[in-house]
Amino acid sequence: MADLDSGHIFLTTFAPIKDSSESNANHTSFEQNVRIALAKLPTAMQSPATQNTGINSPFSRNKRNHLARMFVLNDAVYNGRIGQNALVATVKGVNTVVPQHVDQLNCAYLVFAADIDAITRDGEPLPTNLSKAEQKDVRAAYARELWNTMELEIQDVYSNCVGFEDVDTADDFAEYLDKCHVETTMPFHDYYLELPKFHLLATKPLLLAVLIPALVAVIALVMRILGWIDVPMLGWNTLWTFIIAAALTVLFAFMAVKYVIRNGEKPLTPATYDDLPSVLKSLYSQQKFSTFAVENQGASAGDLHKNFAAFLTANKPSDRTEPTQIPGVISMAAMDKLNKKTGRST
Repeated sequence: MADLDSGHIFLTTFAPIKDSSESNANHTSFEQNVRIALAKLPTAMQSPATQNTGINSPFSRNKRNHLARMFVLNDAVYNGRIGQNALVATVKGVNTVVPQHVDQLNCAYLVFAADIDAITRDGEPLPTNLSKAEQKDVRAAYARELWNTMELEIQDVYSNCVGFEDVDTADDFAEYLDKCHVETTMPFHDYYLELPKFHLLATKPLLLAVLIPALVAVIALVMRILGWIDVPMLGWNTLWTFIIAAALTVLFAFMAVKYVIRNGEKPLTPATYDDLPSVLKSLYSQQKFSTFAVENQGASAGDLHKNFAAFLTANKPSDRTEPTQIPGVISMAAMDKLNKKTGRST
């Protein structure tokens, strides 16, 4: 199903950027304003350079973002002429000097892509499937969460886009983002510890359902051509047998194709620990346990038992909410740097 897979929404939106000829007091194009606003947004703390700034991405202020990306799309990419067989082109009289049609956008767009947990409230389990209306509710809840956690940044970027003048509240932004929504079928991540049970096709029954009436139709047609009016022993008229069998072949083929498409649209089930709080807790536990293992090398059985009990008490492995790694940082070391910069406790 478009947008939904493995319990996540893969959100893509295209917001048209205002035309540069419109009134602009700063004498800077709206497209350039968007680029400046995006350049000012801090990235996540994923490298030594970004860690030293002590400033985290505004998208880290909520725990639904697995990935978020914004960029300006000026125009569609031209990949060159559509290739074709040279002999066929010569026979058809194709003049390769004449340019083919080139797709172009009517304006520049602000593209926003995000991979989010498909939930409407924090803490909810990831769903296996959602209707179109339920997916819209998830997108709206996420948009409201963005507005509530990074309103100033959103206004700075989207104020240069068409139609954003009427956006004043979280609900307004949810409605605006929904108008910009574009369906996508490309997932951005995979956390599976074990491969899921894919929606495999029952290939043999599907083929038999189409081939059997097709074979009957061919046999009946051949018999009719050879002068057989009726099917031996059965007494069926060969012409009507051919017509009915051919009609069933077309019907079953159509139904088989529809079934294959519906089967391919089914979203995969969420992994066991696929929500963002679980991912963050896993990263936290992995690093804490590595440190514990190093520090307890050579410890006696009694000390190891006591220290491990203290480790479980302090780190609460079964609690996804705390203590845990915060969003937007690549490691506990990065989180410690951020805490020192902001004066927060770990």
